[in-house]
Amino acid sequence: MYLTLRDRPASAPRGQPDSTVAGPPRRVGRVVLTLGLVSLLTDISSESVSAILPLYLTAVVGLSTVAYGFVDGLNQGVSALVRLGGGWLADRTDRPKWVAFAGYALSAVARVFLLFAGGAASVSAVVAADRVGKGIRTAPRDSMISSATPTEHLGRAFGVHRMLDTIGAALGPLIAFGILVLIPDGFSVVLVVSLAFAVIGVALLGLLAPDQRARPRPEDGPAPEPLRWSDLAEPRLRPLLLVSGGLALLTVGDGFLYLALLDRGGFAASWFPMLFVGTNIAYLALAVPVGRLADRVGRARVLVAGHLVLAAAYLCACLPGSTWVSTLGTLALLGAFYAATDGVTAALAGRLVPLRARGSGIAAAQTVVALARMGSSFGFGLLWLTLGPSAALLLVAGLLVAAVLVAATQLGRLGLDRVVS
Repeated sequence: MYLTLRDRPASAPRGQPDSTVAGPPRRVGRVVLTLGLVSLLTDISSESVSAILPLYLTAVVGLSTVAYGFVDGLNQGVSALVRLGGGWLADRTDRPKWVAFAGYALSAVARVFLLFAGGAASVSAVVAADRVGKGIRTAPRDSMISSATPTEHLGRAFGVHRMLDTIGAALGPLIAFGILVLIPDGFSVVLVVSLAFAVIGVALLGLLAPDQRARPRPEDGPAPEPLRWSDLAEPRLRPLLLVSGGLALLTVGDGFLYLALLDRGGFAASWFPMLFVGTNIAYLALAVPVGRLADRVGRARVLVAGHLVLAAAYLCACLPGSTWVSTLGTLALLGAFYAATDGVTAALAGRLVPLRARGSGIAAAQTVVALARMGSSFGFGLLWLTLGPSAALLLVAGLLVAAVLVAATQLGRLGLDRVVS
């Protein structure tokens, strides 16, 4: 549904863009803006907590980098295990809004239990529950954005959504930092504020978001079957799963990069949450421009090139000399990587599967990436312990550059270089 000077005509079919509404439509619809605001509020909630977890688990609880890698990988893996189910359920019920609502609500409930969690095990369990909620909601939400947006503006739409999402991701750590500066032992205050933002986000989705569907209502005709498990090897989708999953195996979690920067010294540990803010500011500034670039030159090309930027971030984190220069450079490059890959992956997957299975297709790509990053977290924790942070990052950077070169040369053969619409 697009914002225009007139209301939507009663005859317009549900689940389709308002191409027939008089007046010049804006390029970003109400569905995108509303879901962006929901993500903004939810990310304020989640990132205000996530910004302190790496330092808390390693410096306060005393976990080793291997144990932290396990916790970080487990959190990503739990999300991956339910993403495909969330997309499938959205397709099966033809109610992506309410499947997404269930995911957001579960994350809000997890915030309540986080108030009473103590110790690594209970904190990890609650965070894992939050990630389950994220896994349930992600594909239905992205399916709604894809269904509400004309093909030629998909990159821009996902860029706008990710921009709003990233504003919340930047504000969350900033709010946590401000609370802890004013109240040095105010961790419980951070958790209460986190819960408040989560509840507001759930209410906004339930009350104001349109029920955008990927296909007409059931009474308009029989709905085809959603994507089956066997269809995930469908020729058009398989190359994207192969390329994105392979590159994700060499994607080091943000927490490890930030811990590596802290290990080099140059800033106090109390500034650790601000590293998340720096990355999200860079992402915020680049999300829409990179989305437009993806629409023009091809989303697959931008996706692969974004991983080359990530390799540069690894190298920057290991640079000798000024710690602040390397820190700021790493955060800027990491933000650019997310701008080039986050929404672009969903935009690609949403056009590589039939319309009836859009949520399942998006979820399949997100699941492969999340599972690969889970393995990456496990492996990098071991590399850190064996080689040290700098040597481990240099090794992964070299492997990632080689993987990017292989992926770039294979785009034409796989057919992904032609997937722009």
